[in-house]
Amino acid sequence: MIDGPFFVLAVLGVLGTGLVAGVFCGFSTFVMRGLAALPPAQGVAAMKAINVAAVRPAFMLVFIGSAVLCATTAVVTFVVWPDEGKVALLLGSALYLFGSFGLTMVANVPRNDRLAGMTPGSAEATAYWPQYVREWTFWNHIRTAASAAAAVGYVLALA
Repeated sequence: MIDGPFFVLAVLGVLGTGLVAGVFCGFSTFVMRGLAALPPAQGVAAMKAINVAAVRPAFMLVFIGSAVLCATTAVVTFVVWPDEGKVALLLGSALYLFGSFGLTMVANVPRNDRLAGMTPGSAEATAYWPQYVREWTFWNHIRTAASAAAAVGYVLALA
């Protein structure tokens, strides 16, 4: 069984990736549906406000901190970690780093940036809003699954 500082890294990995999975799951299951039900001007304005609020320290500490933790865990696993849980830890780390953090940077953030440049209620924002909701939510489903699977990987490493 994993113990000592390695145990702490794995437990923090479960916690961080699980918390992010929960946030993403909330968006996929009800927040985006609620925003999509609003008139486009209101949905755009609300999402722009959410995107600003998301980059506050509370969420960023968990989101980026989990990425740093997963990268650290992957490096430590390659260098000094005992054979116990090695595959699960590497898989969990990769799922979070690529399927959650990486996907955020290449799929969700560019859409958020494009939306940020639009005025709610403008013809451009009204036309883009349904596409934004559809595409952003699709990629968010994948981020949710990857973050949850990463948490499972860390749990399996502890078993």
